[in-house]
Amino acid sequence: MSEPSTSVVPTTRPSGALAPGASVAGAPATVAGVTGRPAVVAGQPGTVDPRATLKSNDACWCGSGRKYKRCHKAADSGPGGQRGLSNVDLGGHGGRDLVQRGRAGGRSSVATAAAGLLTRASEARRVRPGTQSPRRAVPAEIARPDYAITGRPGRGPGKMVKTPEELARLRRACRAAAEVLAETGRAVAPGVTTDALDAICHQAYIARGGYPSTLNYHGYPKSLCTSVNEVICHGIPDSRALEDGDIVNLDVTIFLDGMHGDTNATFGVGNVDAASQRLVEVTRECLDLAIAAVGPDVPLNQIGRAIQGHAEANGFGVVRAFVGHGIGDTFHMAPQVPHYYDPAATTRVQPGWVFTIEPMITMGTWRHRLWDDEWTAVTADHLRTAQFEHTILVTDDGAEVLTVIDADVVGGAEVVTPA
Repeated sequence: MSEPSTSVVPTTRPSGALAPGASVAGAPATVAGVTGRPAVVAGQPGTVDPRATLKSNDACWCGSGRKYKRCHKAADSGPGGQRGLSNVDLGGHGGRDLVQRGRAGGRSSVATAAAGLLTRASEARRVRPGTQSPRRAVPAEIARPDYAITGRPGRGPGKMVKTPEELARLRRACRAAAEVLAETGRAVAPGVTTDALDAICHQAYIARGGYPSTLNYHGYPKSLCTSVNEVICHGIPDSRALEDGDIVNLDVTIFLDGMHGDTNATFGVGNVDAASQRLVEVTRECLDLAIAAVGPDVPLNQIGRAIQGHAEANGFGVVRAFVGHGIGDTFHMAPQVPHYYDPAATTRVQPGWVFTIEPMITMGTWRHRLWDDEWTAVTADHLRTAQFEHTILVTDDGAEVLTVIDADVVGGAEVVTPA
Protein backbone atom coordinates (compact mmCIF):
# COMPACT_ATOMS: atom_id res chain seq x y z
CA MET A 1 0.00 0.00 0.00
CA SER A 2 1.60 3.23 -1.16
CA GLU A 3 2.09 6.26 1.04
CA PRO A 4 1.07 9.81 0.09
CA SER A 5 4.18 11.83 -0.68
CA THR A 6 5.05 14.66 1.70
CA SER A 7 7.16 16.39 -0.95
CA VAL A 8 4.48 16.70 -3.63
CA VAL A 9 1.30 18.74 -3.41
CA PRO A 10 -1.31 16.60 -5.22
CA THR A 11 -2.85 18.66 -7.98
CA THR A 12 -6.05 18.03 -9.87
CA ARG A 13 -7.13 19.74 -13.05
CA PRO A 14 -10.08 19.32 -15.39
CA SER A 15 -10.08 15.96 -17.16
CA GLY A 16 -7.33 15.79 -19.75
CA ALA A 17 -5.60 19.02 -18.70
CA LEU A 18 -1.90 19.12 -17.90
CA ALA A 19 0.06 21.75 -16.06
CA PRO A 20 1.71 24.26 -18.37
CA GLY A 21 5.21 23.07 -19.21
CA ALA A 22 4.77 19.71 -17.47
CA SER A 23 7.34 17.23 -18.81
CA VAL A 24 5.01 14.29 -19.07
CA ALA A 25 5.10 11.86 -21.95
CA GLY A 26 1.76 11.29 -23.67
CA ALA A 27 -0.30 8.15 -23.86
CA PRO A 28 0.53 5.42 -26.36
CA ALA A 29 -1.15 6.13 -29.68
CA THR A 30 -4.22 3.98 -29.41
CA VAL A 31 -7.76 4.61 -28.42
CA ALA A 32 -7.94 1.15 -26.89
CA GLY A 33 -6.67 2.29 -23.53
CA VAL A 34 -9.59 4.71 -23.35
CA THR A 35 -12.42 2.72 -24.86
CA GLY A 36 -11.32 -0.85 -24.28
CA ARG A 37 -11.77 -1.55 -28.02
CA PRO A 38 -9.24 -1.84 -30.82
CA ALA A 39 -8.18 1.62 -31.90
CA VAL A 40 -8.35 0.94 -35.62
CA VAL A 41 -11.34 -0.56 -37.39
CA ALA A 42 -10.01 -1.60 -40.75
CA GLY A 43 -12.29 -0.80 -43.66
CA GLN A 44 -15.05 0.84 -41.61
CA PRO A 45 -16.46 3.55 -43.89
CA GLY A 46 -16.75 7.16 -42.88
CA THR A 47 -14.29 7.08 -39.99
CA VAL A 48 -10.99 8.94 -39.97
CA ASP A 49 -7.98 9.16 -37.75
CA PRO A 50 -7.99 12.78 -36.50
CA ARG A 51 -4.22 12.57 -36.03
CA ALA A 52 -3.59 12.04 -39.73
CA THR A 53 -4.18 15.72 -40.59
CA LEU A 54 -2.79 17.39 -37.47
CA LYS A 55 0.17 19.73 -37.72
CA SER A 56 2.69 20.21 -34.94
CA ASN A 57 1.18 23.45 -33.63
CA ASP A 58 -2.44 22.28 -33.73
CA ALA A 59 -4.23 21.42 -30.50
CA CYS A 60 -3.63 17.79 -29.59
CA TRP A 61 -6.43 15.35 -30.43
CA CYS A 62 -6.54 14.09 -26.80
CA GLY A 63 -8.18 17.28 -25.48
CA SER A 64 -5.30 18.23 -23.17
CA GLY A 65 -5.14 21.76 -24.54
CA ARG A 66 -1.45 21.36 -25.37
CA LYS A 67 0.09 21.60 -28.82
CA TYR A 68 0.24 18.28 -30.65
CA LYS A 69 4.05 18.42 -30.89
CA ARG A 70 4.31 18.76 -27.09
CA CYS A 71 1.77 16.09 -26.30
CA HIS A 72 1.10 12.97 -28.41
CA LYS A 73 3.08 13.58 -31.60
CA ALA A 74 6.14 11.60 -30.49
CA ALA A 75 4.06 8.64 -29.33
CA ASP A 76 1.93 8.68 -32.51
CA SER A 77 5.01 8.74 -34.73
CA GLY A 78 7.00 6.12 -32.81
CA PRO A 79 6.99 2.33 -32.96
CA GLY A 80 3.46 1.05 -32.82
CA GLY A 81 2.00 4.53 -33.39
CA GLN A 82 -1.14 5.07 -35.43
CA ARG A 83 0.06 8.13 -37.35
CA GLY A 84 -1.18 8.14 -40.92
CA LEU A 85 -3.80 5.39 -40.55
CA SER A 86 -7.09 6.21 -42.21
CA ASN A 87 -9.58 4.43 -39.98
CA VAL A 88 -10.22 4.78 -36.25
CA ASP A 89 -13.14 3.67 -34.11
CA LEU A 90 -14.79 6.85 -32.91
CA GLY A 91 -18.06 5.39 -31.75
CA GLY A 92 -20.80 4.78 -34.29
CA HIS A 93 -22.77 6.96 -36.71
CA GLY A 94 -23.06 9.85 -34.25
CA GLY A 95 -19.29 9.90 -34.03
CA ARG A 96 -18.94 9.88 -37.80
CA ASP A 97 -21.32 12.83 -38.09
CA LEU A 98 -19.30 14.81 -35.57
CA VAL A 99 -16.05 14.06 -37.36
CA GLN A 100 -17.53 14.98 -40.74
CA ARG A 101 -18.68 18.31 -39.30
CA GLY A 102 -15.24 18.75 -37.81
CA ARG A 103 -13.59 18.11 -41.19
CA ALA A 104 -15.72 20.82 -42.72
CA GLY A 105 -14.40 23.22 -40.09
CA GLY A 106 -10.72 22.41 -40.58
CA ARG A 107 -8.03 20.56 -38.62
CA SER A 108 -8.74 22.25 -35.28
CA SER A 109 -12.40 21.30 -35.51
CA VAL A 110 -11.46 17.71 -36.28
CA ALA A 111 -9.27 17.64 -33.20
CA THR A 112 -12.04 19.16 -31.09
CA ALA A 113 -14.63 16.69 -32.36
CA ALA A 114 -12.29 13.75 -31.84
CA ALA A 115 -11.41 14.91 -28.34
CA GLY A 116 -15.09 15.12 -27.48
CA LEU A 117 -15.69 11.61 -28.76
CA LEU A 118 -12.72 10.23 -26.88
CA THR A 119 -13.91 11.93 -23.70
CA ARG A 120 -17.41 10.52 -24.18
CA ALA A 121 -16.04 7.02 -24.73
CA SER A 122 -13.76 7.38 -21.71
CA GLU A 123 -16.65 8.45 -19.50
CA ALA A 124 -18.66 5.40 -20.54
CA ARG A 125 -15.82 3.14 -19.40
CA ARG A 126 -15.00 4.88 -16.13
CA VAL A 127 -14.91 2.89 -12.93
CA ARG A 128 -17.77 3.82 -10.64
CA PRO A 129 -18.09 3.00 -6.93
CA GLY A 130 -20.33 0.06 -6.09
CA THR A 131 -21.82 -1.15 -2.82
CA GLN A 132 -19.46 -2.14 -0.02
CA SER A 133 -20.12 -5.17 2.13
CA PRO A 134 -19.70 -5.05 5.94
CA ARG A 135 -16.18 -5.16 7.34
CA ARG A 136 -14.87 -8.72 7.64
CA ALA A 137 -14.06 -10.16 11.06
CA VAL A 138 -10.64 -11.37 12.21
CA PRO A 139 -10.43 -14.21 14.77
CA ALA A 140 -9.52 -13.04 18.26
CA GLU A 141 -6.42 -15.23 18.47
CA ILE A 142 -4.69 -13.43 15.57
CA ALA A 143 -2.24 -10.75 16.65
CA ARG A 144 -3.20 -7.24 15.57
CA PRO A 145 -1.29 -4.04 14.82
CA ASP A 146 -1.81 -1.09 17.15
CA TYR A 147 -4.40 0.61 14.93
CA ALA A 148 -6.72 -2.40 14.48
CA ILE A 149 -9.29 -1.05 16.95
CA THR A 150 -8.83 2.72 16.85
CA GLY A 151 -7.79 3.16 13.21
CA ARG A 152 -4.96 5.42 14.38
CA PRO A 153 -1.46 3.96 13.99
CA GLY A 154 1.11 4.88 16.63
CA ARG A 155 4.54 6.16 15.76
CA GLY A 156 6.29 2.86 16.53
CA PRO A 157 10.06 2.40 16.92
CA GLY A 158 10.60 3.05 13.22
CA LYS A 159 14.06 1.42 13.17
CA MET A 160 15.47 1.72 9.68
CA VAL A 161 18.30 -0.80 10.11
CA LYS A 162 16.80 -4.19 10.90
CA THR A 163 18.40 -6.80 13.15
CA PRO A 164 18.86 -10.40 11.94
CA GLU A 165 15.93 -11.49 14.11
CA GLU A 166 13.71 -8.75 12.69
CA LEU A 167 14.76 -9.67 9.17
CA ALA A 168 13.81 -13.29 9.77
CA ARG A 169 10.30 -12.22 10.78
CA LEU A 170 10.10 -9.78 7.88
CA ARG A 171 11.00 -12.53 5.42
CA ARG A 172 8.16 -14.69 6.74
CA ALA A 173 5.68 -11.82 6.47
CA CYS A 174 6.82 -10.88 2.97
CA ARG A 175 6.71 -14.45 1.71
CA ALA A 176 3.19 -14.81 3.13
CA ALA A 177 2.15 -11.60 1.35
CA ALA A 178 3.48 -12.98 -1.94
CA GLU A 179 1.51 -16.20 -1.42
CA VAL A 180 -1.69 -14.27 -0.64
CA LEU A 181 -1.24 -12.15 -3.76
CA ALA A 182 -0.80 -15.22 -5.95
CA GLU A 183 -3.82 -16.95 -4.39
CA THR A 184 -6.04 -13.90 -4.82
CA GLY A 185 -4.77 -13.27 -8.34
CA ARG A 186 -5.83 -16.74 -9.45
CA ALA A 187 -9.45 -15.71 -8.87
CA VAL A 188 -9.28 -12.71 -11.25
CA ALA A 189 -11.74 -13.26 -14.11
CA PRO A 190 -14.59 -11.48 -15.89
CA GLY A 191 -17.70 -11.38 -13.71
CA VAL A 192 -15.85 -11.67 -10.39
CA THR A 193 -16.53 -8.72 -8.07
CA THR A 194 -13.72 -6.92 -6.31
CA ASP A 195 -15.55 -7.68 -3.05
CA ALA A 196 -15.25 -11.39 -3.83
CA LEU A 197 -11.51 -10.89 -4.30
CA ASP A 198 -11.39 -9.17 -0.92
CA ALA A 199 -13.11 -12.17 0.69
CA ILE A 200 -10.58 -14.56 -0.85
CA CYS A 201 -7.68 -12.36 0.21
CA HIS A 202 -9.05 -11.94 3.74
CA GLN A 203 -9.39 -15.69 4.22
CA ALA A 204 -5.87 -16.24 2.85
CA TYR A 205 -4.46 -13.91 5.51
CA ILE A 206 -6.38 -15.71 8.26
CA ALA A 207 -5.26 -19.14 7.03
CA ARG A 208 -1.64 -18.02 7.49
CA GLY A 209 -2.26 -16.59 10.96
CA GLY A 210 -1.94 -13.01 9.73
CA TYR A 211 -3.93 -9.80 10.04
CA PRO A 212 -4.88 -7.74 6.94
CA SER A 213 -2.66 -4.67 7.40
CA THR A 214 -5.00 -2.36 5.49
CA LEU A 215 -8.06 -3.25 7.60
CA ASN A 216 -8.96 -0.13 9.63
CA TYR A 217 -5.62 1.50 8.83
CA HIS A 218 -6.67 5.16 9.13
CA GLY A 219 -10.18 3.75 8.77
CA TYR A 220 -9.68 1.86 5.50
CA PRO A 221 -12.62 -0.59 5.43
CA LYS A 222 -11.23 -3.63 3.58
CA SER A 223 -8.45 -6.22 3.59
CA LEU A 224 -7.27 -5.57 0.03
CA CYS A 225 -6.87 -2.66 -2.36
CA THR A 226 -8.36 -3.33 -5.82
CA SER A 227 -7.48 -0.65 -8.36
CA VAL A 228 -9.20 -1.12 -11.73
CA ASN A 229 -8.23 0.60 -15.00
CA GLU A 230 -7.86 4.34 -14.24
CA VAL A 231 -7.68 3.81 -10.47
CA ILE A 232 -4.09 4.52 -9.45
CA CYS A 233 -4.19 3.04 -5.95
CA HIS A 234 -6.27 2.44 -2.81
CA GLY A 235 -9.39 1.30 -4.67
CA ILE A 236 -11.92 -0.11 -2.17
CA PRO A 237 -13.39 -3.54 -3.04
CA ASP A 238 -17.13 -3.44 -3.68
CA SER A 239 -19.93 -4.94 -5.76
CA ARG A 240 -18.45 -3.94 -9.13
CA ALA A 241 -17.79 -6.98 -11.30
CA LEU A 242 -14.61 -7.11 -13.34
CA GLU A 243 -15.22 -6.82 -17.07
CA ASP A 244 -13.47 -8.48 -19.99
CA GLY A 245 -10.56 -6.24 -20.98
CA ASP A 246 -10.09 -4.62 -17.56
CA ILE A 247 -6.78 -4.49 -15.76
CA VAL A 248 -6.79 -4.67 -11.97
CA ASN A 249 -4.07 -4.09 -9.41
CA LEU A 250 -4.25 -6.17 -6.23
CA ASP A 251 -2.36 -4.63 -3.32
CA VAL A 252 -1.72 -7.04 -0.46
CA THR A 253 -0.20 -6.35 2.95
CA ILE A 254 -0.12 -8.85 5.84
CA PHE A 255 0.79 -8.29 9.50
CA LEU A 256 2.48 -11.49 10.63
CA ASP A 257 4.98 -12.18 13.43
CA GLY A 258 4.86 -8.48 14.30
CA MET A 259 5.95 -7.39 10.83
CA HIS A 260 4.21 -6.07 7.71
CA GLY A 261 4.86 -7.63 4.29
CA ASP A 262 3.68 -5.51 1.34
CA THR A 263 3.41 -6.37 -2.38
CA ASN A 264 1.15 -5.82 -5.37
CA ALA A 265 0.75 -6.71 -9.04
CA THR A 266 -1.48 -5.80 -11.97
CA PHE A 267 -3.52 -8.57 -13.59
CA GLY A 268 -5.31 -8.73 -16.92
CA VAL A 269 -8.99 -9.65 -17.00
CA GLY A 270 -9.85 -11.81 -20.00
CA ASN A 271 -8.87 -10.30 -23.35
CA VAL A 272 -6.83 -7.17 -22.70
CA ASP A 273 -6.00 -4.73 -25.51
CA ALA A 274 -2.43 -4.36 -26.71
CA ALA A 275 -1.98 -0.84 -25.32
CA SER A 276 -2.92 -1.94 -21.81
CA GLN A 277 -0.68 -5.00 -22.10
CA ARG A 278 2.20 -2.71 -23.04
CA LEU A 279 1.45 -0.43 -20.08
CA VAL A 280 1.58 -3.40 -17.71
CA GLU A 281 4.79 -4.70 -19.28
CA VAL A 282 6.60 -1.36 -19.03
CA THR A 283 5.43 -0.89 -15.44
CA ARG A 284 6.89 -4.25 -14.49
CA GLU A 285 10.14 -3.30 -16.23
CA CYS A 286 10.22 -0.02 -14.29
CA LEU A 287 10.12 -1.95 -11.02
CA ASP A 288 12.88 -4.30 -12.16
CA LEU A 289 15.11 -1.38 -13.18
CA ALA A 290 14.44 0.41 -9.89
CA ILE A 291 15.44 -2.64 -7.86
CA ALA A 292 18.60 -2.98 -9.96
CA ALA A 293 19.51 0.62 -9.08
CA VAL A 294 19.51 -0.07 -5.31
CA GLY A 295 22.79 -0.52 -3.43
CA PRO A 296 24.73 0.81 -0.45
CA ASP A 297 25.22 4.59 -0.52
CA VAL A 298 23.05 5.00 -3.63
CA PRO A 299 20.94 8.19 -3.39
CA LEU A 300 17.22 7.50 -3.18
CA ASN A 301 16.59 9.66 -6.24
CA GLN A 302 18.42 7.16 -8.44
CA ILE A 303 15.50 4.78 -7.91
CA GLY A 304 13.11 7.39 -9.29
CA ARG A 305 15.51 8.26 -12.09
CA ALA A 306 15.50 4.64 -13.29
CA ILE A 307 11.69 4.49 -13.22
CA GLN A 308 10.98 7.86 -14.82
CA GLY A 309 13.58 7.41 -17.53
CA HIS A 310 12.17 4.09 -18.68
CA ALA A 311 8.51 5.11 -18.38
CA GLU A 312 8.86 8.35 -20.30
CA ALA A 313 11.07 6.75 -22.95
CA ASN A 314 8.11 4.48 -23.66
CA GLY A 315 5.55 7.29 -23.74
CA PHE A 316 4.12 6.87 -20.24
CA GLY A 317 3.82 9.08 -17.16
CA VAL A 318 4.86 8.50 -13.53
CA VAL A 319 2.57 9.33 -10.60
CA ARG A 320 4.21 11.73 -8.13
CA ALA A 321 1.69 11.93 -5.30
CA PHE A 322 2.21 8.40 -3.89
CA VAL A 323 5.58 6.93 -3.01
CA GLY A 324 7.28 3.83 -1.69
CA HIS A 325 8.02 3.68 2.02
CA GLY A 326 10.03 2.07 4.75
CA ILE A 327 8.34 -0.91 6.39
CA GLY A 328 8.80 -3.34 9.28
CA ASP A 329 6.95 -3.41 12.58
CA THR A 330 5.45 -0.13 11.37
CA PHE A 331 3.34 -0.14 8.18
CA HIS A 332 4.65 3.17 6.81
CA MET A 333 7.90 4.70 8.00
CA ALA A 334 11.05 6.37 6.66
CA PRO A 335 12.38 6.53 4.07
CA GLN A 336 9.95 7.81 1.48
CA VAL A 337 10.91 6.51 -1.97
CA PRO A 338 9.85 8.75 -4.89
CA HIS A 339 9.17 6.94 -8.17
CA TYR A 340 10.28 9.95 -10.21
CA TYR A 341 13.59 11.83 -10.18
CA ASP A 342 13.53 14.23 -7.24
CA PRO A 343 16.79 16.22 -6.98
CA ALA A 344 16.11 16.78 -3.28
CA ALA A 345 15.95 13.04 -2.48
CA THR A 346 19.67 12.72 -1.83
CA THR A 347 19.56 10.46 1.25
CA ARG A 348 21.85 7.49 0.64
CA VAL A 349 20.39 4.08 1.38
CA GLN A 350 22.20 1.80 3.82
CA PRO A 351 22.48 -1.97 4.30
CA GLY A 352 19.75 -3.28 6.58
CA TRP A 353 17.11 -0.83 5.37
CA VAL A 354 13.84 -2.35 4.17
CA PHE A 355 11.42 -0.40 1.98
CA THR A 356 8.91 -0.78 -0.81
CA ILE A 357 9.27 0.28 -4.43
CA GLU A 358 5.87 0.51 -6.12
CA PRO A 359 5.83 2.61 -9.31
CA MET A 360 2.46 3.76 -10.64
CA ILE A 361 2.72 4.30 -14.40
CA THR A 362 0.08 6.06 -16.49
CA MET A 363 -1.00 6.19 -20.13
CA GLY A 364 -1.54 9.94 -19.86
CA THR A 365 -1.16 12.54 -17.14
CA TRP A 366 0.56 11.70 -13.87
CA ARG A 367 -1.86 13.94 -11.97
CA HIS A 368 -4.65 12.42 -9.93
CA ARG A 369 -8.07 13.05 -8.49
CA LEU A 370 -9.40 11.67 -5.21
CA TRP A 371 -12.89 10.21 -4.91
CA ASP A 372 -15.21 11.37 -2.15
CA ASP A 373 -14.31 8.25 -0.14
CA GLU A 374 -10.92 9.99 0.38
CA TRP A 375 -9.09 6.80 -0.55
CA THR A 376 -9.60 6.01 -4.23
CA ALA A 377 -7.08 7.90 -6.41
CA VAL A 378 -7.76 8.00 -10.16
CA THR A 379 -5.86 9.55 -13.05
CA ALA A 380 -7.07 13.08 -13.76
CA ASP A 381 -7.63 12.23 -17.44
CA HIS A 382 -9.16 8.81 -16.66
CA LEU A 383 -6.60 6.97 -18.77
CA ARG A 384 -5.36 3.64 -17.51
CA THR A 385 -2.59 3.07 -15.01
CA ALA A 386 -0.68 0.04 -13.74
CA GLN A 387 1.46 -0.74 -10.70
CA PHE A 388 3.81 -3.40 -9.35
CA GLU A 389 5.39 -3.50 -5.90
CA HIS A 390 8.06 -5.38 -3.99
CA THR A 391 9.44 -5.03 -0.49
CA ILE A 392 13.23 -5.06 -0.70
CA LEU A 393 16.17 -5.31 1.71
CA VAL A 394 19.32 -3.29 1.02
CA THR A 395 22.31 -5.63 1.24
CA ASP A 396 26.07 -5.07 1.20
CA ASP A 397 26.16 -5.52 -2.58
CA GLY A 398 22.69 -4.60 -3.86
CA ALA A 399 19.14 -5.51 -2.96
CA GLU A 400 17.25 -8.66 -1.94
CA VAL A 401 13.61 -8.95 -2.95
CA LEU A 402 11.64 -10.21 0.05
CA THR A 403 8.21 -10.52 -1.59
CA VAL A 404 9.14 -13.20 -4.09
CA ILE A 405 6.44 -14.12 -6.62
CA ASP A 406 6.78 -16.63 -9.43
CA ALA A 407 5.08 -16.76 -12.83
CA ASP A 408 1.35 -17.28 -12.44
CA VAL A 409 -1.60 -18.14 -14.66
CA VAL A 410 -4.71 -16.06 -14.07
CA GLY A 411 -8.08 -16.16 -15.81
CA GLY A 412 -6.77 -18.28 -18.66
CA ALA A 413 -4.07 -15.75 -19.59
CA GLU A 414 -0.47 -15.89 -18.45
CA VAL A 415 0.37 -13.06 -16.10
CA VAL A 416 4.05 -12.87 -15.23
CA THR A 417 4.53 -11.05 -11.98
CA PRO A 418 7.96 -9.80 -10.88
CA ALA A 419 10.37 -12.43 -9.60
